[in-house]
Amino acid sequence: MQDPDPHDQRLTELEIKAAYTEDMLDELNRIIVRQQQQIDALLRELLQLRDRMPDSAGGPPRSLRDELPPHY
Repeated sequence: MQDPDPHDQRLTELEIKAAYTEDMLDELNRIIVRQQQQIDALLRELLQLRDRMPDSAGGPPRSLRDELPPHY
């Protein structure tokens, strides 16, 4: 039996690595699309929550430090 040509073996290894890399890139792209959809949904929800908040009589935004719980 004849040993495989080292160039053919190297080419095969590179093709396998390229295929795995392409699969990984496709998966990462799917993840990015899903994350962007989640970000968009969260932004819409944030805007809806802001719209529901009562206006603070036109004053400056309040700090959470100004609203300490009673036990402080």
